[in-house]
This record gives sequence, C-alpha cells and structure tokens, in this order.
Amino acid sequence: MKSYTYIDLFSGAGGMSLGFDEAGFKNLFSIEFNKEFAQTYNKNFPNHKLIIDDIKNVTERQIYDIIKNEKVDVIIGGPPCQGFSLAGKIGRNFLDDDRNRLFKEFVRFVRILKPKVFVLENVKAMERHNKGKTIQEIVSSFEQIGYEVKYKVLNAADYGVPQERRRIFIVGTLGKNNFCYPKKENKIVTIQEAIGDLPKLNNGENSNIPNHKAMHHTKQMLEKMKYVKDGGNRNDIPEKIRPKSGDSRKYIRYNSKKPSFCVTGDMRKIFHYNQNRALTCRELARLQTFPDTFIFLGNTGSVQQQIGNAVPVLLAYKIALQVKEVLNHEQISKN
Repeated sequence: MKSYTYIDLFSGAGGMSLGFDEAGFKNLFSIEFNKEFAQTYNKNFPNHKLIIDDIKNVTERQIYDIIKNEKVDVIIGGPPCQGFSLAGKIGRNFLDDDRNRLFKEFVRFVRILKPKVFVLENVKAMERHNKGKTIQEIVSSFEQIGYEVKYKVLNAADYGVPQERRRIFIVGTLGKNNFCYPKKENKIVTIQEAIGDLPKLNNGENSNIPNHKAMHHTKQMLEKMKYVKDGGNRNDIPEKIRPKSGDSRKYIRYNSKKPSFCVTGDMRKIFHYNQNRALTCRELARLQTFPDTFIFLGNTGSVQQQIGNAVPVLLAYKIALQVKEVLNHEQISKN
C-alpha cells in the first residue's frame, strides 16, 4: 500500500500531525500563524514544510508550488472558531460571522485540493450551537462541494488518553462516507498511571527532563493548596482563607484514580494529586499523550497554550488509522 499524504491547517504545536505521522501518513505541508507555536512545530518536525502565515494569505498558486504533482489525500485541522458567543443571537449565521473566517479557509482548501478525506476537530459546543443550525451550516458547506459528512463528539478518555476531553470530529469523504470512528476502549488510564513516574518537584524546582519545571507559587497559594486532598476542591480549605468567588474549576486537586480534567491553556490553579504545585508542562503534555521526546519551545504561558490547544496525539493516531481504512478500501475498489 502506498504512503498517503496529508496537510495540516492550523497545526499548532503538532498533536494531530504527530498522530498522522505515526499512522504512516506523509506530510506535504502545514500552516500555523502563531510564531511561538511554529517554533515548537519546526523543532519536532524538521522534515515538514511549515508555512508561518495567516492562512488567508496562502494562495492557490503557493499551494501548488509546494505540492508540485503530489495529490493531497487528507486535510486535517482545527480552525479556532471565536464566533460561538455571538453568532445566532442577533440573527447572524455562523458562516457570516467574520470571526469564523478561519473555518471558511478550511473549506477553501478542501474545495481547491479535493482531498479524498478531511478531518476537522473543534469544541463540542459546535454540535448544539444555535439549536443545531451551526453544525448543519457547516455540513452543507462541505456537501455543496461534493462531500458526504459525518460528525461525532468523542471523549478522549474512551480511547486510552488519560484525560476527560470532549471534542467534535467532523469527517467528510468525496462520495460515499465509509469512515468509522474508532471503537471505545474498556480501559481507562488514570492521571497517576500517566505521570506518576516523573521526578517529584517542589515549588519552583527544575529537573533535567525537558519542560518538567514546577511553577513558583506564592506562600498564600501554597497555604491554601496544602488543605486540598486528592480529588478534593476548595471546600477543603478552611473558611477564613478559602477563595469566595471565581471559577469552580480552580483550587481543585486531580483525582489520582481518574483521568485528568480537560487540559486547557491555563491549569495553574489545579493541583497535582500528591504534590503541592500545579502540573508542569511535561505532565500536561503526558496527559495529551505527547512523548517525552517532543520538546515545547516558548515561555510557560505559551507552552501551556500549545499543549492545551492540541489534539491528543493518541486520539489523532487512532482517527488516522480509521482514515487509512477508508483510503485502503478505495484503493482496493479501484483495482
């Protein structure tokens, strides 16, 4: 069987790219606008061609100059969609909202390159947004250019990822859609299984493992933290020093016997299950199933964002294997 090709739009640090590479796909090029995220991508994928630019500036001619005569089999990516809060509330459609132009760029690339398959990842809110009208708009924008589309919200914890993370995966194929989502697994991986072997660190301490450096917490924060038990929350903190307001997902401790909470760009007030500190970037990367050989560049805030925005590598890999099934099936049918 030949090596199938893909391009990654909105690649970020490269969680989805890594999953597809590990499944045996060949990258033709990727696009990332954020320069710090792009540094991480280039460090870990030295053989990939990365375009560092706003996707709207990438012309059809530029695309063909890069890919030459190669056919793009698959387009993957997760366009950041900012328009969920407003679109629909004031009679505006999702696609008319300028903040969703990045989504339209994804459609543009699919229209130009006509891949056999595309995989679009996004926040789970997309499924129910605007009473389901948004997802229908998205589906029909691909149907109009010849694709049959499926979508499903997957929880990464069902696929061997040590994290509760629900995201929508929209998969389109040219012609009949034979794509099957990966099967759920029976085994849940806990946070302790994922990160328990990493060296213990005190407040502000560093290690010789890349990205495994503890953040420096204030004395007041450490005082509050010490009361919160494994799997506990702010209610464990004595009332006189307990934070009265703020996000209920802060001042909580991971439960060592469960998968972690969803990893986002800011995990500073969620504490290690048995150490008095927030998780290090390496620990967060483990929860996103990045290997320890994957090095993140940039300051801690940027790195946390790179990790939080990524598609878990293991889930990307499992989806890539299912995409490969579709492509193999098509090859056999042709022959």
